[in-house]
Amino acid sequence: QVQLVESGGGLVQPGGSLRLSCAASRIVFDRYTVAWYRQAPGKQRELVASIDRAGNTNYSDSVKGRFTISRDNAEKSVYLQMNSLNPEDTAVYYCNAHWSVIDIWGQGTQVTVSS
Repeated sequence: QVQLVESGGGLVQPGGSLRLSCAASRIVFDRYTVAWYRQAPGKQRELVASIDRAGNTNYSDSVKGRFTISRDNAEKSVYLQMNSLNPEDTAVYYCNAHWSVIDIWGQGTQVTVSS
């Protein structure tokens, strides 16, 4: 079964940091653009950051300068380093991999930023 598995979510204080990980299996990982999305309560899912097969990155305006996406093709993993977290970052974060007509989604990991 093709799958993406996220980890690293949790509860963090405002101003703190978390590093999310997403491990892929049973895909040729380096072909895919991989991304992190998030969905907060009552809101639509939004793209947070993406990185393509060449290493080009894109970020939403709300996280630029605070979050960094990276990938390790040998490990078939994608990471999201999140710094200077604020309560507006609270959401379920999802890993996504896209290539051609294929979209693969992880199960999500909860990030809660609260004092």
